[in-house]
Amino acid sequence: MSTDAQVPFLTQEAYDRLVAELEHLSTTGREEIAKRIEAAREEGDLKENGGYHAAKDEQGKQEARIRTLENLLKTAKVGEAPPSRGIVEPGTVVTAIVAGGEEVFLLGSREIAVGSDLDVYSEASPLGQAILGLKVGEKSSYEAPNGRSIAVEIVNVETYTG
Repeated sequence: MSTDAQVPFLTQEAYDRLVAELEHLSTTGREEIAKRIEAAREEGDLKENGGYHAAKDEQGKQEARIRTLENLLKTAKVGEAPPSRGIVEPGTVVTAIVAGGEEVFLLGSREIAVGSDLDVYSEASPLGQAILGLKVGEKSSYEAPNGRSIAVEIVNVETYTG
């Protein structure tokens, strides 16, 4: 497998949307949280100040999202979903028999499937790693968190069209 397999894929639309989200969180979002924390501080005793603690928690989540977005945008391969060649790769919609049941899902970043009903599996997930590079008709398996081996058979691979 190539090292490209671990590079997240984003459509141009998803990339642009994430850049805008990062810009908002890094500027306006940080200013809003700072104002909420300051206002809560002015209420007095911080030990029993629910508003202060809620704002600090939100600040932590926001900073984590900023770091996630920065890393994703720095490493992502941006472009159109690759045309399907019948091979499972990032940006393809896969139909597979997983543990005996048929599933249809997108292999890639959940950020590209916003607004879609498709389930999304990362290429770095156990399922993603097990099927990356497989062709229609090929089989593989992966280990579930509970230790069970789960069989997978590729039924179809299509280009993701959004």
